[in-house]
Amino acid sequence: MVTSTSQEETYARESCLKLEVGESSSSKESIFVKGTWFPSHFFLLITNGAEAWLCNALEEDVKERASQWDQSESEYVKFAEKYLGFQQPDSVYRFSDAGNGFRKLSWTFEKEGIKLEWRWRCKPSPNCKKTTAQVLDFLMDSNINLSEEVIKKTEAFEQLKEETQKCLVQSEKLITEKQEFESEVYAKFVNVLNSKKAKLRELRDRISKLEAKGKLLHEEDDVSTDGTEPYHTESDEQ
Repeated sequence: MVTSTSQEETYARESCLKLEVGESSSSKESIFVKGTWFPSHFFLLITNGAEAWLCNALEEDVKERASQWDQSESEYVKFAEKYLGFQQPDSVYRFSDAGNGFRKLSWTFEKEGIKLEWRWRCKPSPNCKKTTAQVLDFLMDSNINLSEEVIKKTEAFEQLKEETQKCLVQSEKLITEKQEFESEVYAKFVNVLNSKKAKLRELRDRISKLEAKGKLLHEEDDVSTDGTEPYHTESDEQ
């Protein structure tokens, strides 16, 4: 769980991680690690519910350790945040006793095939209840913010779902209207085409009749000019 904060620097980040520490089931312990992450240093609040510890990784401490790993301070902080902001499944976390109430927080990682470990010494909190309350307050605030975000996203999803449904209905309506329009246009086209075909048949019939009539007249002309004498009546001879 990571959020931004305005403490000390406007671009600081905050996280809170529930860690299962210890190597065996009998020695397993649940702790909460709240981190405040800055570009060149970080601060940890750690509690198991009954006791609490602090780890203030100052800039000079981070710089010294980063130089040992050929890293810049910001790279070192980001790497620490990666392991203490989100539990890494391939890492072994320990929160072991360091004497006089101090604890040592450590986690393992691999680099170039070699398994390595980072450690930070944590001192007992001068006020365990206050430190634990700070962690719980952050978790409660984060939970409220997440709940509000879930509600907003759920409402946005429902609104989007409703808009999508409206779009689907509109799309189906447009498809139906398009199909009806195409059917209507096609029907009109078929009617016009059939009408044109009927007119063409009528014209062909008329042409055929005219051609037949013209052929008949031509044959009659041929009969009158084939060399036979026309029929004369008595009145014609007088």
